[in-house]
Amino acid sequence: MAELSPAAVEAFLSEADDTPIVMLNLINFEPDGGRERYRRYHQIAKPILARFGAQILFGGDGLPVLTAGPAAGWDAAVLVQYPNRSAFKNMIADPEYQEAFKVGISAIADIALQPMKHMSGLI
Repeated sequence: MAELSPAAVEAFLSEADDTPIVMLNLINFEPDGGRERYRRYHQIAKPILARFGAQILFGGDGLPVLTAGPAAGWDAAVLVQYPNRSAFKNMIADPEYQEAFKVGISAIADIALQPMKHMSGLI
């Protein structure tokens, strides 16, 4: 079962809160209907995300990894943009989101959450 690292979340939330954050979600689904449960989770979570100013920028199914090395690949990737770190913090603390998250977590065999901020000079 996937769970957040309290130390990592605390460190993430302790940084400056003045820029948008994009959360990269790399997901492997449970084999027994995980992908379908994850879609249901997103239907429940979309209005909650909107309440906190978050939006899904991209969601896609993983294809075979093209690089050599130990990377095994992921079933799916989702990019979610939050207006700031506080929006993420407030959303994951929201009781309605916590209920929706129970559906999401039942769908996931493994997940990596990587917060990202804008890298200047690329676009």
